[in-house]
Amino acid sequence: MFRFYWLAIVVVIADQLTKLWAVRALALEPITLAPVFNLALAYNTGAAFGFLSGASGWQNIFFIAVAAVVGAGILYMLRRLKPDETQVATALWLILGGAAGNLMDRLRLGHVVDFLDFHIGAWHFPTFNIADSAITIGAMLLILDSFGVRLWGRARSPAP
Repeated sequence: MFRFYWLAIVVVIADQLTKLWAVRALALEPITLAPVFNLALAYNTGAAFGFLSGASGWQNIFFIAVAAVVGAGILYMLRRLKPDETQVATALWLILGGAAGNLMDRLRLGHVVDFLDFHIGAWHFPTFNIADSAITIGAMLLILDSFGVRLWGRARSPAP
C-alpha cells in the first residue's frame, strides 16, 4: 500500500523544518504559549522519555540500527497490505515518517531535537517533536485497528 508514501514525506519535512526553527529560535530561552505549554529546546540522546539518555554514547548506534530494522519491517508490512486497509497503511506511513525524521537527527547530530514541552506546574511531560507525534498517532491507529475499530478503510480482524 504505497499510495500513502506522501504521508511519510510530509512528516519528515515538517519535522525537520520545525526542528531547524527550534534550534535557531529557542537557543536562548523557551517561549511560553499557554499555562501548560512551552516551546523549549531539548536534545535527547536516548529514546522515548529519555530512555538510555545517560548511557555512554553507544545508544546512538543502537537506535540507528533499530530504526533501520523497524523501517525495513514497516516497508515489508506495507507491501502485504490489501488495498482497502487504508487505516493501517496510514498508521505505518506515519510511524515510518516519524522514525525517519528522528533517524536523520541521530545520523546528522548524534541526538534528537525536541521542543514541544507540556507541563502542569513544575511537572513536565518529556519534551517531544513532530516525528514523535506522528509515531504516537500511528501507534494509536494500529492499536485501534487491532481491536477492530476503524476510523476509515477496512479494519483488520482482531487476533484470536
